Amino acid sequence: MAAGSIMMGTAMNTITLRRPDDWHLHLRDGAVLEGVVADTSRHFARAIIMPNLVPPVVTTADARAYRERIMAALPKGDRFEPLMTLYLTEHTDPDDLEEGVKSGLIHAVKLYPAGATTNSHGGVRDFDKAMPALERMAKIGLPMCVHGEVTTPEVDIFDREAVFIETVLDPLRKRLPDLKVTMEHVTTEDGVNYIKSARNNLAGTITTHHLIINRNAILVGGIRPHYYCLPVAKRENHRLALRAAATSGDARFFLGTDSAPHLDPLKECACGCAGIYTSVNTMSCLAHVFEQENALDRLEAFASLNGPAWYGLAPNEERITMVKRDQPVAFPDKRETAEGPITVFDPMFPLHWDVSEG
Repeated sequence: MAAGSIMMGTAMNTITLRRPDDWHLHLRDGAVLEGVVADTSRHFARAIIMPNLVPPVVTTADARAYRERIMAALPKGDRFEPLMTLYLTEHTDPDDLEEGVKSGLIHAVKLYPAGATTNSHGGVRDFDKAMPALERMAKIGLPMCVHGEVTTPEVDIFDREAVFIETVLDPLRKRLPDLKVTMEHVTTEDGVNYIKSARNNLAGTITTHHLIINRNAILVGGIRPHYYCLPVAKRENHRLALRAAATSGDARFFLGTDSAPHLDPLKECACGCAGIYTSVNTMSCLAHVFEQENALDRLEAFASLNGPAWYGLAPNEERITMVKRDQPVAFPDKRETAEGPITVFDPMFPLHWDVSEG
């Protein structure tokens, strides 16, 4: 069946679409990896795997070893393909990077500005030092996935994305116009408009939670750590801009959940970790959002088609079917792991769309 193959049931109570992919995913390692990987492999065929472990995944050998650990943690029979990335440093070896691409293992390189988010202290501070790797990436067409925030203390946390675009990303793209850039977890109207203004070599992922929450979810009625993430949720006008972009059908926008599991004690403390765990209920949340926007016929493009096209891969042939239930679908509040519980994202409204097949 050709791309754009979504099928609607009577009164749009069922949707059949190609199995989706997640183009930005944190699986962690060890017991947490073992506890969470099935929540992705249950519904998703592939995912771009983030490399910000401790220590980070900086070489092709690191990526190969991490992939083996992921595959070993998968439930028996799950057909899931982790798409590996390298953590860009000022010392990334261009030859090792290219060999990883040629082997079929490496699908992108992740840029973390130093100090931007979880385990990013080894990220790039001086772009001139990272330029050999970036130039090689531009030459071979390897995408750079960007955590698009500046980290200078004088910039307000709610302005970090807009300032990054102006002072870092736009100059870098002008310096290397052939570099293919994925702006990950776009959170602002500025980011949406910047992607729309580009003629080529620029796309963006949008998370599940940024389509649903604004900064009030974190702060109104008390501090709610399980809605705290980086980039932090912004004002309502930015959330609405993200929803318009995600549901538009524009091929430059696609799903990257940035699902980021943290053990509850590390979230519920005086200095809690940034990250929201959405892998469990992402597809149900997305169907709810797209239905609200009268765009269920565009859900497949966002979740299943635009990402593969950007990364040069074929869309999945397998399908999933979603059914709208009369009663809310029951999702777990916690995902238990051998290291402790992880709180599952609560969208603050009942979810009626359920993945019934696949």
